[in-house]
Amino acid sequence: MNFKNHLPDLGRRQFIRSCCAAVGSTGLLSAMAQLRLMGAVAGDSAGNDYKALVCLFLQGGNDANNLIIPYDTAGYANYAAARTTLALPRDQLLPINPLTTDGRSYGIHGALGPLQELFGSGQLALLANVGTLVVPTTRAQYEARSVPLPPQLFSHNDQQVQWQSSVPDQPFSTGWGGRLADLTNAFNENPSLSMSISLDGQNSFQVGSSVSQFAVNRTGVVNLTGINGDAGQVRLETLKSVLGQENENLFQTAFGGLTDSAIDTSALLGEALENGPEIATVFPEGRLGQQLGMIARLISIAPQFGLKRQVFFARLGGWDLHDTQIDAHASLLAEIAAGMKSFYGATVELGCEHSVTTFSASDFGRTFNTNGDGSDHGWGSHHMVMGGAVRGGDIYGTMPVLEINGPDDTGRGRWIPTTSVDEYAATLARWFGVGEADLPLVLPNLGRFAQPDLGFML
Repeated sequence: MNFKNHLPDLGRRQFIRSCCAAVGSTGLLSAMAQLRLMGAVAGDSAGNDYKALVCLFLQGGNDANNLIIPYDTAGYANYAAARTTLALPRDQLLPINPLTTDGRSYGIHGALGPLQELFGSGQLALLANVGTLVVPTTRAQYEARSVPLPPQLFSHNDQQVQWQSSVPDQPFSTGWGGRLADLTNAFNENPSLSMSISLDGQNSFQVGSSVSQFAVNRTGVVNLTGINGDAGQVRLETLKSVLGQENENLFQTAFGGLTDSAIDTSALLGEALENGPEIATVFPEGRLGQQLGMIARLISIAPQFGLKRQVFFARLGGWDLHDTQIDAHASLLAEIAAGMKSFYGATVELGCEHSVTTFSASDFGRTFNTNGDGSDHGWGSHHMVMGGAVRGGDIYGTMPVLEINGPDDTGRGRWIPTTSVDEYAATLARWFGVGEADLPLVLPNLGRFAQPDLGFML
């Protein structure tokens, strides 16, 4: 599929309405940024500037120590000695050849064959040791508590929220995906569907000030029950009549309007999906494959809804492996690899592989040593970025020194992140269309870190 989005026709009244809405919902600074983005779209001579970000959240904390593994003889020996029962046999690892080297060689988990192919052909990059940080932190600073640290470092709920907000030192208000949507919604041409779509319920990542996340089931739109047939249509019309009534209570009025709008949007989206193009790419069975398959279908109908920017959220749980880790982790990674490979194939089929970027996120990493049959909550973790616009075939960032009580360890192999979530997110936001001057609107703490562009995007 070749997207052919038309340039926006910003008439005087539409321009004024857009400005007023922006000022009222996101504040003056965000409004000014949106005006710059409107100008960028209006000046886009190609007229084909669709872009989508797909967040793939590995809920529970992925053991990235078994995602990227030392492959050279000495490095593997140290890894095996430290990981003991969690160490993967060297002959089962899949070697990779990054474009740049830190003097060590690496392999990836044997279940990641499809991703080894994408890495080798340049559509997949690996990000080393990313995590939540308030400021850059060394082991000495961590031990002395001489710099602020993310609150509740090893707590699932706290770290999920902090990963998805990128502002660990403030109470949660919005996610960085939501702020990105608030800022870049100006790219969209009178959209009749939210640019933020979740395939796995509500999440912190897509919470914004003006753009609301819209939930879609992995098998289709969320519809009301009991509305089929003539009797069901009568019930639906009665409900919509009640929702449309004016109320003295502002909360009731807002609830009625939002609910009525959601019903209409679901019906509109359901019809578009039913009549959308067939996608020949086969997705694997399972929760993740279904989510990614639905995202591909939603991307295929984006032009019908005036969307030139979209942010998606998919999630796969089960990564909190305190025991029986070896087999369970292999199954999860195999599901990830198969789903991601199929999704990339679908974007190639649709002709938008250079316009869609998929990236992983997770609560945290896991301990390098074992608790006997599994691992416990860690900190820094490795991640994956996939797409036609990715400078793939390389490892970005700095791998930690894989040594218990080494320079990057806070204890038990809980690596201090060498790359912040802010830097990771800023590299993606810049590709998405956010200019350097506007990046602090999406990532308020970005100025504390040295690399606002990690270089993994074209």
